[in-house]
Amino acid sequence: MSEARSGVGTSAPTVLRMILGKRLQELRQAAGVSLEDAAKALHVKPLTIRRLEKAEVALKTLYVEKLLQTYGAEQQEVDEFVTLAERANEPGWWHAYRDVVPDWFSAYVSLETGAKTLRTYEPHYVTGLLQTYNYARAVLRGGFPNESDEDLGRRVDLRLRRQGLLERPDAPTLWVVMEETVLHRMVGGAEVMREQIERLLEVSELDHVSVDVVPFTAGAHVGACAPFTYFRFEERELPDIVYSEILSASVYLDQRSDVAGHLEAHNRMSLLTSSADSKALLNRMRKEYS
Repeated sequence: MSEARSGVGTSAPTVLRMILGKRLQELRQAAGVSLEDAAKALHVKPLTIRRLEKAEVALKTLYVEKLLQTYGAEQQEVDEFVTLAERANEPGWWHAYRDVVPDWFSAYVSLETGAKTLRTYEPHYVTGLLQTYNYARAVLRGGFPNESDEDLGRRVDLRLRRQGLLERPDAPTLWVVMEETVLHRMVGGAEVMREQIERLLEVSELDHVSVDVVPFTAGAHVGACAPFTYFRFEERELPDIVYSEILSASVYLDQRSDVAGHLEAHNRMSLLTSSADSKALLNRMRKEYS
């Protein structure tokens, strides 16, 4: 499950659509129906079936009904599945920002919204879920130097709305590992940095949020690479997923070996510091910016 940042021209999948796509695949395989035979039932190409199962396209009601009938599903299951498919095709709240957010990142917001556990590694900036308004605006202005103030404001708006998931009654667990470099990179000026560090200290007191800062003294380590986010979901139908990006591309990984490698890297990096040491470093940097 990988897609370059340029991506394909389709709407970003919601987590529910991913679950239903996976369920369609399981039902097809349990019924012993090949991709080719399923495609013949719909008079489409096998690629269309594969894209339905991988949530790369919307779940058309007529397609879903015909496929489930082909797989021998009972009418009650068909009706329930169709109802869920209609819900899954509804755009997420972030769809309102589609003018400034590409599909490849809309998929990220969907995963973030539906995850039970989030683990991030950030070598350059504070992770978006913990950024203050002024820090976020400075980071985004650096990334989009030619953007109009209006469009930039909408990007900042989206970033701050995403943070609402940390205040939900069923808020996910967020475990952030960042490099000390993040605290020394002057973003928006000293006052902005002090405000941002105070925010990190504040959220690190929450039971469901952990902030680990890997100090310079840790030297070379396994995770010194591109930033990544690891997602785990409550729904067993969804595999763990890792998102990573470089300057010109982003990738979503769900192969077990790839996900396990990133999870191990995150675990190893967390051992390079402690909660107490991280808070001490944050407090020291806050004073430097005062």
